[in-house]
Amino acid sequence: MTYGYCDSPIGRLRLAGDDGGLRHLHLADAEPWEVPAGWREDRGAFDGLRRQLDEYFAGLRRHFDVRLVPQGTGFQQEVWRALRTIPFGCTETYAGLAARVGRPKAARAVGAANGANPIAILIPCHRVVGRGGRLTGYSGGLARKQALLDLEARAPGS
Repeated sequence: MTYGYCDSPIGRLRLAGDDGGLRHLHLADAEPWEVPAGWREDRGAFDGLRRQLDEYFAGLRRHFDVRLVPQGTGFQQEVWRALRTIPFGCTETYAGLAARVGRPKAARAVGAANGANPIAILIPCHRVVGRGGRLTGYSGGLARKQALLDLEARAPGS
């Protein structure tokens, strides 16, 4: 497993993956982290993704061309697939996301799966809001969540 970093307008991002694809994208300062045994830093491993992230933050990219391989339970995987169907510049409620995965009474479980998302931004957990559009929960903090939503709302064609 290799990892690297990418500076962004919302803070430093930590990227990690292997030959299978991208496994993690986290805000580097959002939580304590120690390099897992066997992982190595490779400054050039994620150059293509860094370019795509730069384009996203410049409002020029809506979709990413990166193979994602998040690790999680079957239910988490289902929720993360549903997150990727929320259109750029749009939001969905936790209840709406629960309905998308066919479990309309499981909004709290969907929220937990959303919070466990290992690939922020590319699996757009920031697009999930509370009832009435209220901002709730984001591992990087609500100010960053709002910044991502604002960025997508301002992008050309939004």
